Amino acid sequence: MLHRSSSHRRRRRGFTLMEILLVLVILVILGSMVGVFIGGARKRAFVDASRSQLNMFKGQMEQYYMDVGSFPTSQQGLVALRQPPADLRNPTKWRGPYAGGDIPADPWGNPYEFTGDGSTYQIWSAGPNGISEQGGGDDVMVIGE
Repeated sequence: MLHRSSSHRRRRRGFTLMEILLVLVILVILGSMVGVFIGGARKRAFVDASRSQLNMFKGQMEQYYMDVGSFPTSQQGLVALRQPPADLRNPTKWRGPYAGGDIPADPWGNPYEFTGDGSTYQIWSAGPNGISEQGGGDDVMVIGE
């Protein structure tokens, strides 16, 4: 005779609503932390890429200065690294192009800003917000003398 007592039966039970909600809350918190981390890493990567491009421009400006004897003016702009400015005092000194290709946009897709008076210059990116504050706010800048 087989006796099956209720003590030998395994009682299967499912998850409670509270357990499911707790797991969902934990997953949402972890997901938001990952999102914040990735967003911050992306912003840092864009700032680093912008600094690299600005340092590349700085090297090209130094070469331009060594050949021409002055930096480009605001009117001549960064295009002076690609083609000789029409108002150059001595066009035979220009030995460019100094930039290997077209002047790139910054990592956020905006053009780099440039001002120069021939003896100094400033090149900057408007940064993540896209608003040029001439080195203020979140702008990324390089200054040459």
